[in-house]
Amino acid sequence: MSDSIRFACTGCGKCCSGHHVPLTLAESRQWARAGGQVVVLIEGFVADGPGMPVEQREHVLRRSHPVACGSGEVRVSVTFAAFNPGRCRNLDANDLCSIYETRPLVCRIYPAEINPHIPLRPENKDCPSEAWEQGPELIHGSLPVDPELMALIDASRQADREDIAAKVAICQALGMTTSALKGSGFTAWLPDMGALGKVLEQLPADDGSPWMLHVPDPAVADVLLPHGVLTTAEAPVYYAYIGF
Repeated sequence: MSDSIRFACTGCGKCCSGHHVPLTLAESRQWARAGGQVVVLIEGFVADGPGMPVEQREHVLRRSHPVACGSGEVRVSVTFAAFNPGRCRNLDANDLCSIYETRPLVCRIYPAEINPHIPLRPENKDCPSEAWEQGPELIHGSLPVDPELMALIDASRQADREDIAAKVAICQALGMTTSALKGSGFTAWLPDMGALGKVLEQLPADDGSPWMLHVPDPAVADVLLPHGVLTTAEAPVYYAYIGF
């Protein structure tokens, strides 16, 4: 089996439909200004408890932020993403990107993965088979071949780390303070874009709001009990729980 992956975009537009595209804080601000909807996905974990694979510890810690939860503390990771349940609002009639020169980092990086612990698997992508049968070498072993691509991935990871404190403060300002347990799912919020746009421009300070974890499994909630964190299993009203 070859450890080399080639790729050339066929322009099918499939990767631009039905996918919520992660955005940096600056990209979220740009998306909001253009009239787009942002979805907020939140997962959290206890630093010395369940919810974080050991091999991912360094990566996960660097892109998370500590928050008060019950009498304990959890670290939350927050993803702001372009809400695209159907076709991306920037696709034209020919399935071409109308903001190609200013498209988000994740779009520039596709189909490569941002998470260093997720290998690129063509079968998990929407691209047709011919996309993987032509073009330059993209991945050799587990590493990108193109230095420009690697620089974009590094920039995305760096933005994750630099933006997280501000994202948490924004969530607190809008009352989005319930997280799922990492490895179990996400809480998904669709904030009012007028309110989100306003706080994206102002970037409020961390107000210390308490958080809670949405944990529908009583056995998992019992494991978390000694850590003092506050959990809930009630059916959500203001967010959706997306379990794995």
